[in-house]
Amino acid sequence: MDFIKEIHIEDLAKTYDCKIIKNGSLDPLTGINEINRVRSGDICFVDAKKYYKKTLKSNASCVIIPEEVDIDHSKTLLIHSDPFKVYNAIAILEGQKHLTKENRISETAQIHSSVYLGKNVEIGNNTEIEAHVYIGNNVTIGSNVKIQSGTKIGTDAFYLHKSNTKEYTPWHSCGQVHIADNVHIGANCTINQAVSDLTKIGKGTQIDCLVHIAHGVQLGDNCLIAAQVGISGKTIIGNNVSIYGQVGITQNLNIGDNVIIYAQSGVANDLKSDGVYFGSPALPMREKIKEIKALRRLQK
Repeated sequence: MDFIKEIHIEDLAKTYDCKIIKNGSLDPLTGINEINRVRSGDICFVDAKKYYKKTLKSNASCVIIPEEVDIDHSKTLLIHSDPFKVYNAIAILEGQKHLTKENRISETAQIHSSVYLGKNVEIGNNTEIEAHVYIGNNVTIGSNVKIQSGTKIGTDAFYLHKSNTKEYTPWHSCGQVHIADNVHIGANCTINQAVSDLTKIGKGTQIDCLVHIAHGVQLGDNCLIAAQVGISGKTIIGNNVSIYGQVGITQNLNIGDNVIIYAQSGVANDLKSDGVYFGSPALPMREKIKEIKALRRLQK
């Protein structure tokens, strides 16, 4: 998430009672992000030692961390006993500032009277939204989009922080959802708001009923998603991808352009462009057919 206004690291340290360790720049911060999407100018956090090195080698400009570390890095650190608490507090406070923007709804959009609209919502020309649709905060919907009844867009991410006492606390969702032009979304789908970055549906993509697209997923243009598909958080899917019914895709994957995934497959690894995949775990179609034939021969 980009901040509405730059924030000085010294001000954060004072507000949240943090100690500053200056190994990098004290330039003002421009945003906040989770580690998978962090950019230069962002602040992020880490509180598990096994992720210290990855976070300190990331693009972040400032890291909230519970202790000083003996790792070579160029980050400015904010030392606090509970980094997640500070991170979440910043996300909540700065996220609220985006919700002061007025909604921007085209006069040619057709929106049923029962539709719920959150804050900082934009809806383009000739878009049709049927009854009992939920549109949460920070959602942008393009032109010539159709959203069928019962669909929920911009719901909170299912993204939880596990404390040392094994308790779960939700990350505050302050990201966005962007739905491009000419998209069709079927009935009773769920598209989650990104935690701090962007959930994206590319132009011309067609989504069947009962599909779940999790936080931070980025779908390319002209994709075809059949019913009961589930796509886990922060997976990136290319253009012209066809995903058939009841496919499950795990988190943080990259799926290339022009991929076809057949029904009931389970995708646990990145998939190369222009391939046809099937099975659980999903493999190239020819390879999977050979595997099935070999197993049948073993039964004889």
